[in-house]
Amino acid sequence: MTPEPGSATPAGGQELSDLSALKALAQPRRQQILQHLTLHGPATSAMLARDLGLNTGATSYHLRELARYGFTEESSTQGRSLGGRERWWRAVPGDRRFPPRSRQNPETRLVMDELNHLSYAADLELFERLQRQGQDLGEWADAFPYSRGTIRLTLPELRAFFEEFIALLNRYKRPDSETPDGARTVLTRLLAFPAPARADDARADGTRLDGTRADGAPAHQAPEHRPPASDLPARQDPAYEAPAADPPAHQAPVGGSQAPAEEIPAPHTTTETDTP
Repeated sequence: MTPEPGSATPAGGQELSDLSALKALAQPRRQQILQHLTLHGPATSAMLARDLGLNTGATSYHLRELARYGFTEESSTQGRSLGGRERWWRAVPGDRRFPPRSRQNPETRLVMDELNHLSYAADLELFERLQRQGQDLGEWADAFPYSRGTIRLTLPELRAFFEEFIALLNRYKRPDSETPDGARTVLTRLLAFPAPARADDARADGTRLDGTRADGAPAHQAPEHRPPASDLPARQDPAYEAPAADPPAHQAPVGGSQAPAEEIPAPHTTTETDTP
């Protein structure tokens, strides 16, 4: 049943708020590994190292760390090959949500900013790579639906809009046994954010968002002639220092708990379902 716009829609996903798990995920090599497993299916650490140009020992370490937090697991369908000497890994699907920005402490916010940066950059790189292939895509060269628009919503309506988008995605998900020939994995991304507010946008009481009246004077005192206040420069948080890239192959994994990658940030939260 579709909720009424603006109704309180409970999120259907599991919130991933453990800082250790977020840090484990916000690592460039691990993002590459998750993306590869999502797009191409189960693989061994040797296969991933070859395809991604990584060290086999480091790849094994990253896979174990991702598994520690529930983002990857050994593939039971693939099993072990070569007499049990190789382990196959798969990405663990799921609807996992990140805490909304208003509930993120400064350290979590830095980690989330890094994670979002990695995700958006990877998506853009994939998109541009496919466009460069041009006619090599055959009939799939037309498979780039694109929409850009604006809607005026309250925050509860925006949350409901996001949940309806996730529900639509789930309607089209099906097991491999029910997927027709010719179907391909299609990456779907939703990015929604409020338009930047202007200093001269007035509130209902006639005051602007910067606290002045329409004539430019502060709302609490008589008007006086003054130039309009200039916009303050955006504050930039100190850069998040990502974990070291590739630890030595003999290094033991570090501890933690939880789950991987897929859909994009919701207006009120970030979510991931089956793709990084």
